[in-house]
Amino acid sequence: MNIYTVGETLLDIIFKGVEPQTAKPGGSAFNASVTLGRLGAPINFISETGQDKVGDLILEFMKENGVKAEFISRYPVGHTAIALAFLNDKSDAEYEFYKDYPAQRLEVEFPEFQKDDLLMFGSFYALNPGIRPRVKELLEKADRAGATIMYDPNFRSSHLPERDDLVPVIRENLGFATLVRASDEDLLNIFDTDNPDAAWEKIAPHSDVMIYTANANGVYLRSPSLSFHMEVEGIEPLSTIGAGDTFNAGLLYGIWKRGYGREQIMKLDKNQWEEIIATAIQFSREV
Repeated sequence: MNIYTVGETLLDIIFKGVEPQTAKPGGSAFNASVTLGRLGAPINFISETGQDKVGDLILEFMKENGVKAEFISRYPVGHTAIALAFLNDKSDAEYEFYKDYPAQRLEVEFPEFQKDDLLMFGSFYALNPGIRPRVKELLEKADRAGATIMYDPNFRSSHLPERDDLVPVIRENLGFATLVRASDEDLLNIFDTDNPDAAWEKIAPHSDVMIYTANANGVYLRSPSLSFHMEVEGIEPLSTIGAGDTFNAGLLYGIWKRGYGREQIMKLDKNQWEEIIATAIQFSREV
């Protein structure tokens, strides 16, 4: 059983006030991949970088952290994306992005998925018209092979003006997903829902399981046969950057470590899900 993630990779330059603090390779799926690589899981990251020094830095970082790079496309025209992350008083980050992509995107051979491999996708990367055809091709290939597919919409408020055009694509993504992991903010932005039951009504026609994260209010799971809530212990965060991404890594790690296949996901009982979610909570706290 192999684990694959697909998404954008970029260099995060992190500011506190007006002073830059550090620069690190980042991106939602990338962050989850690094966590899995550090734990020795068989993680393959599917993405793209420019043929520039930033791209070299990212590939070296992947190698150092045990993330396989055989499905990375390196485009000769354009530059690797840069993100400026500005931390506010609550240590939450506001982002500004600088991107210079070529016309042709993600020009790489996709993996030969096996039954019960794990694939995670999401964010605006899975909605962007410039790369959508390739992402859909990847999802269709994984689905045909019987892979377990996890979707994190990670839908930021900055995309609200485009919501009406993007919701049909989100619904299509939901249809590929065995498991949806979404925050309360994601689903408020997408569907105007403000609680897990209302969110599940929107997701249930498309996907088998929903894990709904609500920050300090805990984690909720909904499926056709299960409905429960797990509390989380409060902490004083140094930064919330990567917390959701590392939660996703915890879910993937828990499923992979226990060897749960796609057909088993629907049959897991409350205790089994609680073990997986507890791992994910621990991961997100640690980051």
